[in-house]
Amino acid sequence: MRKPISLDLRERILTCYDTENGTREQVAKRFRVSLGMVKKLLSQRKHCGEIKVRYYRCGAKPLILESHREEMKTLLMKQPDLTLKEIREHIKLDCTLPAIHYVLHDMGLTYKKRH
Repeated sequence: MRKPISLDLRERILTCYDTENGTREQVAKRFRVSLGMVKKLLSQRKHCGEIKVRYYRCGAKPLILESHREEMKTLLMKQPDLTLKEIREHIKLDCTLPAIHYVLHDMGLTYKKRH
């Protein structure tokens, strides 16, 4: 996973571009970042007025919430032999079966019968 570039570097990139020390391509090359990163910083500053890292907006929103996890746990305690498809139907989730599998795995739960 990539680390975001520091706020200091972001400021230096924009200062360099603002003082007309080169085109976006030249600034990207000088600071060893992608052209897309320079464009992103310029756009972010224009639209938001800030250039700090915005992690909270990244990625898809989870379809399986904490409340669903609790329901799964309760459901599997009552009926430990439910299939993934049955779990999805009981909880009325709109996600794939592997998504349910990964959530169960994260929770340390299993839907397999063990002898």
